[in-house]
Amino acid sequence: MPRLTKIYTRKGDDGTTALGGGQRVPKNSARVTAYGTVDELNSILGVALAFDLDPELATMLAVIQNELFHLGSDLCFLEEDKTRFAIPQIEARHVERLEGWIDQLNEAVGPLANFILPGGAVGAAQLHVARTICRRAERDVTTLHAIEPVGTFVNAYLNRLSDLLFVMARFENLRKARPETLWDSHV
Repeated sequence: MPRLTKIYTRKGDDGTTALGGGQRVPKNSARVTAYGTVDELNSILGVALAFDLDPELATMLAVIQNELFHLGSDLCFLEEDKTRFAIPQIEARHVERLEGWIDQLNEAVGPLANFILPGGAVGAAQLHVARTICRRAERDVTTLHAIEPVGTFVNAYLNRLSDLLFVMARFENLRKARPETLWDSHV
């Protein structure tokens, strides 16, 4: 586990930052943008948890927040550096666990009859915000992947996570007895 003894280094004052392997890159590079959005996603999940989510969701999100650190680590290192460093990475098992949770929660909330509007209980609304940030992270990783390689399961993980966050928002509304607001396409 890394030990942070000093929070500021002044090395980034020139607009660059260090990747995990030590390379200096611009702070607006596609790689830094991608893992920055993953960090933002993790932060909004912390906000959602602060709104007293259903304990079942809170347990899942505690795991997901740790896995998002794995994902950030996965993105912070160039693929060629991953053989030199023993870093946590996203693996097939992480994606499969998300799929299992989607199936489990989707069974509880039932099928959708129409598109729903984001909202409901405060925790559910925060999960909807998290879903949209997750979709942006997925787009950012796709942009990065067009330029250079990324971990094999990173995109799949973000794709499943955004689906899970949608179902989690529905589940939170169900548990808090908040009705879903259906999209009215005739307004």
